[in-house]
Amino acid sequence: MIVLKAAQEKLLQALQSVAGIVERRHTLPILANVLLRKNGSRIEFMTSDLEIQVRTTAELGGDDGSFTTTVGARKLIDILRALPADQVVSLSAAQNKLTLSGGKSRFTLQTLPADDFPLVNEAVDFGPAFAIPQKTLRDLVNQVHFAMAVHDIRYYLNGILFIAEGRTLTLVATDGHRLALAQATLEAEVPSKQEVILPRKTVLELQRLLKDEDTAIEMRFAANQARFAFSGMEFVTKLVEGKFPDYNRVIPKNHRNTLVLGRAPLLACLQRAAILTSEKFKGVRVNLEPGVLRIAASNAEQEEAKEELEVDYDGEAIEIGFNVTYLIDMLSNISQEMVKLELQDTNASALITVPEQPGFKYVVMPMRI
Repeated sequence: MIVLKAAQEKLLQALQSVAGIVERRHTLPILANVLLRKNGSRIEFMTSDLEIQVRTTAELGGDDGSFTTTVGARKLIDILRALPADQVVSLSAAQNKLTLSGGKSRFTLQTLPADDFPLVNEAVDFGPAFAIPQKTLRDLVNQVHFAMAVHDIRYYLNGILFIAEGRTLTLVATDGHRLALAQATLEAEVPSKQEVILPRKTVLELQRLLKDEDTAIEMRFAANQARFAFSGMEFVTKLVEGKFPDYNRVIPKNHRNTLVLGRAPLLACLQRAAILTSEKFKGVRVNLEPGVLRIAASNAEQEEAKEELEVDYDGEAIEIGFNVTYLIDMLSNISQEMVKLELQDTNASALITVPEQPGFKYVVMPMRI
């Protein structure tokens, strides 16, 4: 049976959209496979890692009729990538094997039964759906993802908090040393407050899949699952259980000293100073005085970097230490020209906001240097 016959590019695009969660080595060998479900000329592609399930469909020709199987996802993608982009390829099935043909190339691949493929049991108690442009959600995720914890024993920090309330969608990420918050307005009001923590792997996969376009992404949250539908794809994921910290208590209010300065010049100074910080100790000293901002770094070899920026500031003189990586991460993930820095004293967390984007807040704890 000819399962499909289509341009290499079209088949590769469908496979790549679902293959991001597939791991080459897995305790369950079938999870390295993609599930193919043929119904007429339409084929559904599905992958799973037991916690996330991604599905898309494509019109790819082939014989009429129905057919289901699973085949190694990465192998199939690697073969397709090695074939010319404009070539027509076909996938035919016989005796528990799939043969991929293109031009004078033929590849025979082993399959595993579709009945053995473990599907994620989808929740029945999903809350009301709400939508936002893909571009908007992509921007929100980009503004906070770097503040997620990595392998923290406080597992609820290894992800992003999503809160839909009224007409506002809020995303928050923190690793205990810094916190990033971004907000956007929803097109329609959400009937009741919904709050979930998306796991780190889900966040990274969403980042990969979301397009820079205005087509909507529909979201629905259940007690232990979230579902996203966009661009002909359906994405179901388990959630992180646990109570996210009260982020409102972390965000400083009424800091006395305020400074607005260019993002790019500040980022460049910090990147240069970071070269002479030690590997373990990424600290920089920031001295703010009327008219000038000084940044200094040193390391165990007694090497030193000093940077100076002229600024429009007439407040108190402040010296404060920061982990330079935390500042560089934030400045690298926003695109606006100006940032606003609010400081209290040497021991208080700093608040960084963006005048052009009122929904963004970044809190970073000071560091003893």
